[in-house]
Amino acid sequence: MRYRVLEKQVLYEGKKVRLELHRVENEESGERSQREVCAHPGAVVVLPLLAGDKVMLIRNRRYAVNETLLELPAGTLEKGEDPMNCAGRELREETGLMARRLAPIGWFYTSPGILSEKMYAFAAYDLEQSVSALEEGEEIEQHPVMFHEAVNMCLDGRIRDGKTIATLLMFKEMRGREGR
Repeated sequence: MRYRVLEKQVLYEGKKVRLELHRVENEESGERSQREVCAHPGAVVVLPLLAGDKVMLIRNRRYAVNETLLELPAGTLEKGEDPMNCAGRELREETGLMARRLAPIGWFYTSPGILSEKMYAFAAYDLEQSVSALEEGEEIEQHPVMFHEAVNMCLDGRIRDGKTIATLLMFKEMRGREGR
């Protein structure tokens, strides 16, 4: 099913999102409808792999849900920014770690019913300690855990962040296919 956009109205434009109202027509049936879209430039999520089969999670205060969540480091792409460069930048900003090697895990849409955000997932290897550079208003603490424990946390509800769950489970599957 394909839609033709008849009209696009921007309701709000912020630093990270643009709220749009689309009037569309179904190209097959001719039926017209409206779609509410939250346009987003895309983002990255990084799985920092520490020695001893540990990963670095962060405790991140999330205003929108009024909770502190366990997550992987992540952040929004700047205009024209390469996702791998963004991954390295966000890793350093949020954890103070620098990766000698970043490898793509995959990508996914975070909430395609209303949001255009495309999330690129990376594994970060051979980490070196640097200095973190949190953005204004960020409340983040490092929380290293064993990889298998992080996966269990996804399954028992201690990790409730979708990008973190998706990335950990995708990486677990990749590892399994590689026989590790």
